[in-house]
Amino acid sequence: MTTNETLTAVQGIQVGHATDQEAITGCTVVLCPPQTVGGVDQRGSAPGTRESDLLRPAKLVQHVNAVVLAGGSAYGLAAADGVMRYLEERGVGYPTAAGVVPIVPAAILFDLDIGRSDRRPDASMGYVACQAASAEPVAQGSLGAGTGAVISRWMGLANATKGGIGSAALHFEDGLVVAALIAVNALGDVQDEDGRILAGVHQNGQFVGALNLLRLQHSAPPPTNTVIGVVATNARLSKEEVNAVASAAHDGIARAVRPAHTPFDGDTIFALATGQVAASLLAVSAFAAEVTAAAIRNAVRHAESLGGVPALRDLA
Repeated sequence: MTTNETLTAVQGIQVGHATDQEAITGCTVVLCPPQTVGGVDQRGSAPGTRESDLLRPAKLVQHVNAVVLAGGSAYGLAAADGVMRYLEERGVGYPTAAGVVPIVPAAILFDLDIGRSDRRPDASMGYVACQAASAEPVAQGSLGAGTGAVISRWMGLANATKGGIGSAALHFEDGLVVAALIAVNALGDVQDEDGRILAGVHQNGQFVGALNLLRLQHSAPPPTNTVIGVVATNARLSKEEVNAVASAAHDGIARAVRPAHTPFDGDTIFALATGQVAASLLAVSAFAAEVTAAAIRNAVRHAESLGGVPALRDLA
């Protein structure tokens, strides 16, 4: 039996993609089992998020019902409306005297410059992603929130590399699982395990290197970049600890993307803990960074060329 090495390796987590291939955009929904504790950490200066403040320590709500990752820039936050409708129909959400209110944090990436900018993820697409959600291993590459992702637009789309959505998971003998699902639309280069460039600006068949461009021109392209994602574990953690896991996962971005967390990125990581296994915060945090870096690299390795942007597989 093949081991599930994606986010759905965490028992109870379901993931669904909705993809518009013509418009080159999409969204991805993570549905959570009951009593899933949520947290968040955001870096960079260009975020696009919804319900992120609610997840921080000392805020009232402890549990998350779903997380949405979407293209479409700020327009794509509308996909969360469809997810809320899907959950409300099933009686899932924060209980109030007037009925449930689903807790659905969301983050977006910019993909309006590829495909059709007039067609973005919306409520209907969020609902479709929920209908597609399952506990099967997560499909990776140029689909869902990663459909229109592009890495390093410094010299235009033709000289950029196609991004995507990737996932990774680690399993431990005591039953602990730590996993990540990341949509990669970074300004910086994505580097492999040995520090070689996997994706970035390329010219004449060679990667140029984002830091080399900065040395030469000290400037950057428009703020159209970000890395967004979810790290999840079956560990039993408090809300404060889950927020610490989200923070640690950003180390994984810094290991795989160079430079990371720039003024032109809105890097946002949500963290989820389903509470099935006793585990130390130290272990979960350390491996959250590992799976985040692996998921970023997997996104690049699974990506397909779209909209005139070549993927790694077509550059190699």
